[in-house]
Amino acid sequence: MNTSVSVQRYLSLIKFSHTVFALPFAIIGFFLATRYFDYSFSLYKLVLVILCMVFARSAAMAFNRYIDRDIDKQNPRTAQREIPAGIVTAQSALLFTIGNSIAFVISAFLLNNLCFILSPIALLIILGYSYTKRFTPLCHFILGLGLALAPIGAFIAVSEQFHLFPILYGLVVLLWVSGFDIIYALQDKEFDQSLQLHSIPTWLGKKNALRLSIALHILAANLVVLVGGLAGFGIWYWMGTTLFIGLLIYQHTLVKVDDLSRVNLAFFTTNGLASVGFAFFVLLELFFHF
Repeated sequence: MNTSVSVQRYLSLIKFSHTVFALPFAIIGFFLATRYFDYSFSLYKLVLVILCMVFARSAAMAFNRYIDRDIDKQNPRTAQREIPAGIVTAQSALLFTIGNSIAFVISAFLLNNLCFILSPIALLIILGYSYTKRFTPLCHFILGLGLALAPIGAFIAVSEQFHLFPILYGLVVLLWVSGFDIIYALQDKEFDQSLQLHSIPTWLGKKNALRLSIALHILAANLVVLVGGLAGFGIWYWMGTTLFIGLLIYQHTLVKVDDLSRVNLAFFTTNGLASVGFAFFVLLELFFHF
């Protein structure tokens, strides 16, 4: 098999482009430690943090596709995913998961002892998420928790300790991701009910699920404001905050209970721009204010 074709298949399997959701917050956590708290900068550690993010998310997505392969085959929306379509074998996806999990733990070990000690817990959360829709509608929050580890882990990679600010950013990610994952799950409400799978839309209905998503995003927006106030950030941060909140509001104008045609625009494009744009302005604040 052509190597480039094989790589493309695996990048498609893990939806590599979706790394854009959590990676910018990991970058925020890293430079929050080096610029705001004056820990020494290390390019070596920055590369390892990025590798940890890539390996962890690759393992999580490949495992999700492996675990859900029979479900995906039955769902018209997901039947053309790589495993049910026969593009990638289930065994290959499992081996890919194992390889990335090992690489993640090794990268964490190379960072520091605390990262290494916490790495199995992180793997338990991000891999365990794939099972959760089988028994709880709170599965969206487990996904959010997995991505919420990004700013916290990146800060620990530099400082080898916890701090309130990265934890608050972790809560932002948890609420933000949970909220937009609920929107995404609206597409599969009827299918999930037919297989007795759990989600917020199947539990609360579409209208109340959208209301909960809005509430979660309001909380996320307030936490972003709270961190800015506590840290004493300036104009660049507030420009990023305005962009982030504006895009949260915009995505909720795209999705209606009776019109889910623009869910992908709300899920992928809007949230990708929110994460990257916010990180861009936070970095401007950290580099040009402190």
